[in-house]
Amino acid sequence: MEEEEDRIQNLRSKATELLLRKEWKDSIEVYSELISLCHDQISNPHQNLDPNNLPKLKKSLCLALCNRAEARLNLQDYPQALQDCNEASQIGNTHFKTLLCKGKILLSLNQYGLALDCFKKASLDPNELENSEMLNGYLEKCKKFEFLSRTDAFDISDWVVNKFQGKPPELAEYIGSIEIKKSDISGRGLFATKNLDCGNLLLVTKAVAVERAIVPESVFQDSKEQAQLDMWKNFIDKILESIKKCVRTRDLICKLSNGENEDDLEVPDIDLFRPEGEDSSTFHDKKIDKEKLLNILDVNSLVEELISAKVLGKNSDVHGIGLWILSSFINHSCDPNVRRSHIGDHVMIHACRDIKAGEELTFAYFDVFTPFRDREEKAKNWGFVCKCKRCNLEKGVSSNQEMMEIEMFLGKGLDDGGVVYRLEENMRRWMVRGKGKGYLRSSFWRVYSEVYESERSLRKWGSKVPLMENVLDSVVDAVGSDERIVKLLMRGLKRKNGHKGNGIVEMEKAMKLGRGLYGKIMKKQTLRTILIQLGN
Repeated sequence: MEEEEDRIQNLRSKATELLLRKEWKDSIEVYSELISLCHDQISNPHQNLDPNNLPKLKKSLCLALCNRAEARLNLQDYPQALQDCNEASQIGNTHFKTLLCKGKILLSLNQYGLALDCFKKASLDPNELENSEMLNGYLEKCKKFEFLSRTDAFDISDWVVNKFQGKPPELAEYIGSIEIKKSDISGRGLFATKNLDCGNLLLVTKAVAVERAIVPESVFQDSKEQAQLDMWKNFIDKILESIKKCVRTRDLICKLSNGENEDDLEVPDIDLFRPEGEDSSTFHDKKIDKEKLLNILDVNSLVEELISAKVLGKNSDVHGIGLWILSSFINHSCDPNVRRSHIGDHVMIHACRDIKAGEELTFAYFDVFTPFRDREEKAKNWGFVCKCKRCNLEKGVSSNQEMMEIEMFLGKGLDDGGVVYRLEENMRRWMVRGKGKGYLRSSFWRVYSEVYESERSLRKWGSKVPLMENVLDSVVDAVGSDERIVKLLMRGLKRKNGHKGNGIVEMEKAMKLGRGLYGKIMKKQTLRTILIQLGN
């Protein structure tokens, strides 16, 4: 018995030393050996265990389980870490370290209410007053995240005001008024369950995995393609590691489309994606075919659109790819009604125009200011044919001789003002009305923006082309807000008003565009600051 006790003591010392050195994998290996030995000592009836040593042995087992959970937590192996904490809780359900570790695991799993319960129980321990400051920090964080997960009261103003310096703000998981249903566009889609205003937040969710790399625009094409291939390989490795650790992640990824038999896919309940509603019995430990996984990633992965790059041009050389499971249900449209912003590893999705209850949510998989034939080719490369209202209208006019001539002139050095004039005249002859004008103006955005940015072009063509304000209104109505629209508007206001400040009415219009652009996630003054920066 003394030999066994010495062995337990040696293993405990070795494991603790590895844990303090943050050698997580090695510490897990030693703790596993220690836990196995403790189990044998407790459960073996032939050991003639001294009854006085039993509490001591159970305490050692409880602490070993808790410390192994801590190591697994640092390796982001949350399911196994939680299992260790649950076993430790059966030995001592008020053990401070176990409650603290379990709370941190549940917080990482976005189960804020359950995490809050653990931290509250831990705070009742009178012997842990020296840890009260740390514990209060976790309590406040849980309360904040639990509140955010029930509301859309996110605010990234401080980070924006500081010009995106430092770490991105920590965000809670949030699922708004949406559901998954069969889609007339393709397979399944996300739909609004109530009327939504422009700027309303719909979804905040963290990526299963993200891979980023710095790829300067100046590098040769071959080098750029190699960097992208390396990113893709590393990204796949991260996904494989994630599904290896977590049955829930694997099961949810399996519910995504692999690009085949879209109409036969089941429609999962939105509650499956709510962390607090997770029931481990719902998920099954089933293997996923690697070829199927690659097809799923090919269909559902998104390229990051960093908010810092769009506003300040900061991190514009940083390219990223990731998988955000629930947002993968959003189908494409060249006439989108939602936008996404990437902040840290999270994606935030908001309405970029008013949305009616029952309407499907869509965002653009590629640039909405791309001409029809280019968009058609991009969609083909993605493996689908876009049949949105915009594409149907533009397909109808693309075969007109006049339209083909205009497209031909684009690459022949014709004056941009002349292109705009010809297009506007042809739209009048073709009797294009309402949104149709906005669709075509969006497809020829480059030439419109060049005309309105150029004093020379405005002097030459000003009386023959529409007012900039009218064009911007029609484009926003057609495809929603965009940084380039806001930049053109703000620069126009700056030219019009000089340095005396912008007119109240014009600034209110810009603020409305800003809400469609970034959603309601920052204070008015912060949004105003961003809009002014875009105009500089």
